[in-house]
Amino acid sequence: QVQLVESGGGSVQAGGSLRLSCAASGITYSSNCMGWFRQAPGKEREGVAAIYSGGSTKRYVDSLADRFTISQDNAKNTVYLQMNSLKPEDTAMYYCAAARTSDGNCQVVASWYNYWGQGTQVTVSS
Repeated sequence: QVQLVESGGGSVQAGGSLRLSCAASGITYSSNCMGWFRQAPGKEREGVAAIYSGGSTKRYVDSLADRFTISQDNAKNTVYLQMNSLKPEDTAMYYCAAARTSDGNCQVVASWYNYWGQGTQVTVSS
């Protein structure tokens, strides 16, 4: 049974930082794309970043690449999202997702992923 468990969300003032974690189980971690997505109330789910668990390939949504960093600890089957210089518009539920891959060509597209965590809330106040 695949499980993705996010943690690290919370409330922070604008300009602050948070680091989200996603612990994966039930998958062969090294053969997956791991992605971070977010969804604000009344808006569609949007991509944030993705990383190939079997290597170092990373992709970012251009608008967030200068503030957000995706990383992983393969020994812990965990992927992280470091978020700096947070803005009120970053307020959303953040989701971790996984998709099996054979070539590591990970995409930051929600429909590409078939396993999802329950989400962790990030709230940024001005």
